Amino acid sequence: MKKFVTGAAIAAAASCALAISAPAAQAKAYNYGAIALSTSTGLIGYSYDYPDSAGAQARAVRGCGAGDCATVVWFANGCGAVAYSRHSGAYSWGYAASRAGAQGKALSNNNSDAYIVHWNCTSNHG
Repeated sequence: MKKFVTGAAIAAAASCALAISAPAAQAKAYNYGAIALSTSTGLIGYSYDYPDSAGAQARAVRGCGAGDCATVVWFANGCGAVAYSRHSGAYSWGYAASRAGAQGKALSNNNSDAYIVHWNCTSNHG
């Protein structure tokens, strides 16, 4: 007795073999960003899409351009924002999954006259 295998059966067998040998789905990659600020000059440095927080922060500080630059906020798969108040001369910052969320947090940490002076996001933010 001869057995016949149809094209559909071969295709089904091949797809099963591929499904079994395919690697597991990768978890969502983390991209890091940071914002550095010089409170004496108002200069800002920033970074996004770095593979780790330390690298993102170092790049932000290097890009700031003043001796007193320091990281004020870092984030993973999200956004950061910095606000400034002319009335008090104070800076504030925040981070969130979205640009609007980060800006809202930065503004809520300051006086009512504060405005956003900088924001940036990683490419895979909220």
